[in-house]
Amino acid sequence: MGNFVEELRWRGMIHDITPGAEEQLLKEMTSGYVGIDPTADSLHIGHLVGVMMLVHLQLAGHRPIALVGGATGMIGDPSGKSQERSLLSEEILRKNENGLKNQLSKFLNFESGDNKALLVNNYDWMKPISFLDFIRDIGKHLTVNYMMAKDSVKKRISADSKSGMSYTEFSYQLVQGYDFLHLYQNESCKLQMGGSDQWGNIITGTELIRRKLGFEQNAYAITCPLIAKADGTKFGKTESGSIWLDPEKTTPYEFYQFWLNVSDEDAEKYIKIFTLLSREEIEQLISGHKNEPHLRLLQRELAKDITCRVHSERDYNIANEASEILFGKGTTDTLKKMDEKTLLSVFKDVPQTEVSREEFDAGIGILDFLSAKASAFKSNSEARRMVKDNAVSINKTKIKEGFELTPDSLLNNKYVLVQKGKKNYFLVKII
Repeated sequence: MGNFVEELRWRGMIHDITPGAEEQLLKEMTSGYVGIDPTADSLHIGHLVGVMMLVHLQLAGHRPIALVGGATGMIGDPSGKSQERSLLSEEILRKNENGLKNQLSKFLNFESGDNKALLVNNYDWMKPISFLDFIRDIGKHLTVNYMMAKDSVKKRISADSKSGMSYTEFSYQLVQGYDFLHLYQNESCKLQMGGSDQWGNIITGTELIRRKLGFEQNAYAITCPLIAKADGTKFGKTESGSIWLDPEKTTPYEFYQFWLNVSDEDAEKYIKIFTLLSREEIEQLISGHKNEPHLRLLQRELAKDITCRVHSERDYNIANEASEILFGKGTTDTLKKMDEKTLLSVFKDVPQTEVSREEFDAGIGILDFLSAKASAFKSNSEARRMVKDNAVSINKTKIKEGFELTPDSLLNNKYVLVQKGKKNYFLVKII
């Protein structure tokens, strides 16, 4: 049995821990769970801290339980929210649950061993319970005073809150507390984990277990710090939105770029949280990075590790090669291997123009194409001069004035990449 708490502690992944939790985890195999919001059919990187807590729990010899909050997803957790969110149908929840299971399988072993991971959905045990049964058997064990003392409630019903708080949301902590009680009774689950903003809800669960089953019953809680970026902006958010694990929502290239571009300070923190590298390996990387910060060793190792885990080594290699293109190191072969989404991700900020398929098939002189169509040059004479100076590339290959555009010149059968000098790119789409 590994020392799970000590592993989390040196990685900076513990914010609060109830007394006795560490002793329990050293004594015997213990089941612990993390709740996951099912409002989408994909995890985003904000979920990964909780997922990594489950990963370390399993690696230490304990049993991880991932709880998809189907029932709580129909209510909406008020923690950290300023207004009530839209509720989900059962059909959408089930679709989302399947998507989450597929992604979690890349992190957790659901297939073998005494401590194989378990995926549960609280909708399955909440659905049959009537409202009267719930308030009679569960609601009576916690006072309104106790529930209103929680920060998540106080903030929403304060004088500064414009929207107030519905009874639906007020009941959220009671429903989450019942989840812990249910898993405690049916899966011998003695530990709940989550972000520090969930501390109040988690403690409600430990309190409910004691009041319902007896104060000699022991249930435990561990929370991790909320991840913040060094510059104060929200972790996992970019101008285009959340960073998802689903390649259809966030391409592997965009995913890789997010990690590659984090600050030195954040990279030192994230590599402990989001990778399984050992303490010695991480200390060596930090030392090497400080000696040669321009090499960005931490960012590169972080981006490689997590991209390979979430996507694949092939996706990492493509993303890594693609990231080199804008710095002049890419090749024609690299471009040809790129799928359309990756290509557009790499060149989303470069000037783009369109040419009709009919005009392209009829034949366009290379100088006209470079100036009038790609808008890379002001005139044919300027284009001719730079071609003669060997300063123009089509799809990363230097061209001469006699170069002819053919269907073989197209990337993904519809794009031509023009490069002027070292850093000026233009993407032409054939429509």
